[in-house]
Amino acid sequence: MTIRPPFKEVEASRPNFDADANITWTKVPQPDFKAGGGLNNLPYASEFAPENAKWIAIDPNEHDKPSMYKLMISGITPRPIAFMSTISTEGECNLAPMSYFNMVSHNPPTIMVSVMASATNPNGLKDTSKNIKDIGEFCCSIISETFMEAASYTSIDTPPGVEEWALAGLTKRKSHTIRPPHVAESAFSMECKLEHWYDLKNDEGKVTGHVILGRIKCFQAKDFLFDPSEPMKVLPERLRAVSRLGGVTFGRTLAAAEAPRPFWEQVKDSDDVRNAIANGTRVVE
Repeated sequence: MTIRPPFKEVEASRPNFDADANITWTKVPQPDFKAGGGLNNLPYASEFAPENAKWIAIDPNEHDKPSMYKLMISGITPRPIAFMSTISTEGECNLAPMSYFNMVSHNPPTIMVSVMASATNPNGLKDTSKNIKDIGEFCCSIISETFMEAASYTSIDTPPGVEEWALAGLTKRKSHTIRPPHVAESAFSMECKLEHWYDLKNDEGKVTGHVILGRIKCFQAKDFLFDPSEPMKVLPERLRAVSRLGGVTFGRTLAAAEAPRPFWEQVKDSDDVRNAIANGTRVVE
């Protein structure tokens, strides 16, 4: 096991958060990329070249659950974070960040959140899952840089009756279409009704998690987010959303490059496309 120094010691050695940093737009690494080009010309691209690779095949059955968790949360990155607000049948509000999350459809507007099973509750459900199953509603808010510490604090293992909202110092705002409130500090929230529930089971048939699809019934967004020239386009430099990386690491989006998609009718007769098709696809062992 790796011995690490106390986190506060590590944190103290790091520079302060750069509040002045904002997203910058650059070209893609190789603007003159042509069909069949493969890896671009970045100086470290050779590390990714098939002929230089030393592959490690990892069989999940040969490793324990903590190892699989570490591998997946560090390899599948960055992940957006769902700040999940739910309410129990008794009216108790729960708030928790979940990074097994993404949109799955815009028509109908639908998101997916996966919540792992509880090892301590007799019913196997975490509060978030139980509330969604009982009530059939939840609110998902996007976490921005301005309250990332508060959002992280809501992952605390509170005893029953202690509300994460108060501990984090966050504000409830009444939703329009569902009972759970949304986080007033968030600039973008989605009021959802439960659309589908799927139990995940391991090889022994034990339920280990729950995949939840939510149909978005209403979006709550602050007006400063939007591009004045495109009223339905949220600007990343204004949302300042954070993501999850491995361990307890959050990520910021500080650089972006646009890569327009090609259209077959426009490129099908070019020499590059013809040569790429003629050369075929490379295969390595």
